[in-house]
Amino acid sequence: MQLFQIGKSCFFTNESLFKDEQVSFCEKTLQTKGYAMKEVHFIAQGKGGVGKSTIASFLADYLKNASALPIPLHCFDTDPVNQTFLRHQAFKPELVKIMTEHNTINSRNFDGLVEKLVFEEGIAIVDNGAATFVPLMSYMAENSIPELLAENNVRMVIHVPLTGGQALNDCITGLVQILKSLKAEVVVWLNDFRGNVEQEKPFDQFKVYKEFKDQIIGVVHIPNRNPDTFGKDLEEMTSKNLSLSEAITSDVFGLMPRQRLRTVQRDLWEKLNQVPFLANQHEHGSE
Repeated sequence: MQLFQIGKSCFFTNESLFKDEQVSFCEKTLQTKGYAMKEVHFIAQGKGGVGKSTIASFLADYLKNASALPIPLHCFDTDPVNQTFLRHQAFKPELVKIMTEHNTINSRNFDGLVEKLVFEEGIAIVDNGAATFVPLMSYMAENSIPELLAENNVRMVIHVPLTGGQALNDCITGLVQILKSLKAEVVVWLNDFRGNVEQEKPFDQFKVYKEFKDQIIGVVHIPNRNPDTFGKDLEEMTSKNLSLSEAITSDVFGLMPRQRLRTVQRDLWEKLNQVPFLANQHEHGSE
């Protein structure tokens, strides 16, 4: 992991992922002026119903509020079936139709998205649906999208949710596919909503973690809280397409629901502060 500077700002990257292409993130970043796109976050998982759009909204809320710098945030929803992230108007997400009627990647639309990821200013979040997972991963690998972004001084981070219970093995399969096919840094989200993410041992003892730990830059745990209190509050919040920041200041929720949601936000943001992102670079730069 390497720390490098953007003007007066710093962030981390695993430069070794691109050593074969001899990409120098530090040199390219120092040559960049203004706030051209610096970091792109993809939310991806081949298993449906694991909380991808919820995690996208959590991440957008965090990145929007964590930065001490005025960095623009761009959000995109590419899910052709369940466009949940699109309904979070606080983040002004844009719908990008990346699938054709033949269930292949619409190269014109996806290439247009890549253009925005390179030339727009700030940070981007791209929420991807389960239906597009396999063709999108193949298209990104075939067209060397992580390398292209790196060459244009854009850091790529892929966020991969895992859930417990019967879905865990399928989730791990999706995680492995991403780690093997794309040269990108990965953040794993352990979502305990459907059961604890464990195989009689914690995640850091999983085979996939041990094998790819240099590529996994962070693990964010979402615990399964009391379903009669926290669970209902979160369910109402998501049904109203509100972010945590919106919900804790909304008159729709009473005093205690707002307090519980504030607890969820505080816990989540403390965990995200431990993951090196551009938005929280002032936290890591001061260490």
